[in-house]
Amino acid sequence: MAVEELQSIIKRCQILEEQDFKEEDFGLFQLAGQRCIDEGHIDQLLEVIQNEKNKVIIKNMGWNLIGPVVRCLLWNNKEDDKRKYFLMLDLLVKLCNPKELLLGLLELIEEPSGKQISQIILLLLQPLQTVIQKLHSNKSYSVGLALSTIWSQLSLLPVPYSKEQIQTDDYGLCQCCKALIEFTKPFVKEATDDKENSLENQRLKDELLKFCFKSLKCPLLTAQFLEQSEEAENDPLRSFASEIIGFLSAIGYPFPKMIFNHGKKKKTWDYLEFEEEEDKQLADSLASLAYLVFVQGISIDQLPMVLSPSYLLQFNMGHIEVFLQRTEESVFSKGLGLVKVMTLCPDETLRKKGLAMLQLYINKLDSQGKYTLFRCLLNTSNHSGVEAFIIQNIKNQIDISLKRTHNNKWFTGPQLISLLDLVLFLPEGAETDLLQNSDRIMASLNLLRYLVIKDNENDNQVSEFFEKETTGLWTELGKIENNFLKPLHTGLNMSKAHYEAEIKNSQENSQEVQKSKDFCSVTVGGEEMPNMPPEMQLKVLHSALFTFDLIESVLARVEELIEIKTKSTSEENTGIK
Repeated sequence: MAVEELQSIIKRCQILEEQDFKEEDFGLFQLAGQRCIDEGHIDQLLEVIQNEKNKVIIKNMGWNLIGPVVRCLLWNNKEDDKRKYFLMLDLLVKLCNPKELLLGLLELIEEPSGKQISQIILLLLQPLQTVIQKLHSNKSYSVGLALSTIWSQLSLLPVPYSKEQIQTDDYGLCQCCKALIEFTKPFVKEATDDKENSLENQRLKDELLKFCFKSLKCPLLTAQFLEQSEEAENDPLRSFASEIIGFLSAIGYPFPKMIFNHGKKKKTWDYLEFEEEEDKQLADSLASLAYLVFVQGISIDQLPMVLSPSYLLQFNMGHIEVFLQRTEESVFSKGLGLVKVMTLCPDETLRKKGLAMLQLYINKLDSQGKYTLFRCLLNTSNHSGVEAFIIQNIKNQIDISLKRTHNNKWFTGPQLISLLDLVLFLPEGAETDLLQNSDRIMASLNLLRYLVIKDNENDNQVSEFFEKETTGLWTELGKIENNFLKPLHTGLNMSKAHYEAEIKNSQENSQEVQKSKDFCSVTVGGEEMPNMPPEMQLKVLHSALFTFDLIESVLARVEELIEIKTKSTSEENTGIK
């Protein structure tokens, strides 16, 4: 029945001129075509589309079939049917009016949500590219509309955070970024090939520039990048970032020109008519660009070598401020580039300068800013020395807060307890590598010792009735013992026993080893130590034992103070003197 209805409409329209088609004809054609698809008459519908006699009809009316065909491609799992639907889609893209087809494709891209967003974008990017390339006028507007629509949908997808999330790419964002680059390349080439730099060509560059700005904001502002060099080469988000920076250079906006104009009264893109919301996002986009270049090293070879490190640091402080004003950890942490200098730079002088500069920056923040910075660094630095430095700063802030007469909520009471949860714990319990984390553990114990000495248990109990600054330590003592003190005891016992056994083995075997060769190997913590003379290995092992003894002595003092304070408070409460 559906096929007969479609044939009837086709026969009536074949004798009409293009301008004589009525709105009723469009509706009937769409309805009959939809019914043919629903009833499985794919071959008959294909014959209608392929028939040369129907060329004018398909050109004007065929775009109405795009929606039903695309939905079948997404939901129909039969390979033979899918092959026919792909053929039908290719024919419609080739034959239909490109203006009508463009709007139809963009409407389809706007429809889905969740994981379906990437599915339909990946399906329609190639047809959409073909349709736009067929347009002969006002192409820049069409490119801008398409890129804006696609970006709006992609911005709804969660940005993968971890290495595992990037690899699994559950929502297809990484795949879409790769496909979007291929979609955009022909239009970048077209914009750069026009030597006359016509008005339409400049408009196309403007639309591409807006797209690059948007991409720098999302997903690249919140994206995390793989650190290891061999993995970084296969990082899809890094590749996307590199291509976007390449697009900027191709259309006449190399990144040095972009970022070094940021903050000046006259910017090179002032003539662009950004929407108000887009204009607000420029700072985020340019900060993201600076991070990609100066931290991730993408296209940094384009940077003039005459610029001094001090100038670059001063210049980037504006971008750092943008990052630090955001609340998302993935963005906020990008403003903390000094940590990489402090921990990874091979030059000791520069490492020390980085540490001093971080302290200067900390000193400039108010209490809330310091609190937020400390939390972020404890969560992201992954370096025992940096964490010890932050814990010492926390101790200093607590001391200042307890001495002040006015209320400071950030380093006393509930806010401090939340911060101490990040400090007074072992990341892997008793199994934590105590040697590798010794700096952090010693700083944590020293902070705890200070809190026990400085804060009285009775003060915790009366603080809700009197305006007295307290740390709230004693109300959390049980949790601290379970999460930190007890696992530390167990870990110390295990670590000392292991290293003592290694020392014994090394001493017993050293004479025999020395007869055969000058070097021996020792396994510590499941990893083999580098080959070295036996006496040097013994020195290393004894040094580790000394570190454990030092931690143990401070731990014993902390527990002794807790016992004294607890006993003293108990006696005061019972009236015993």
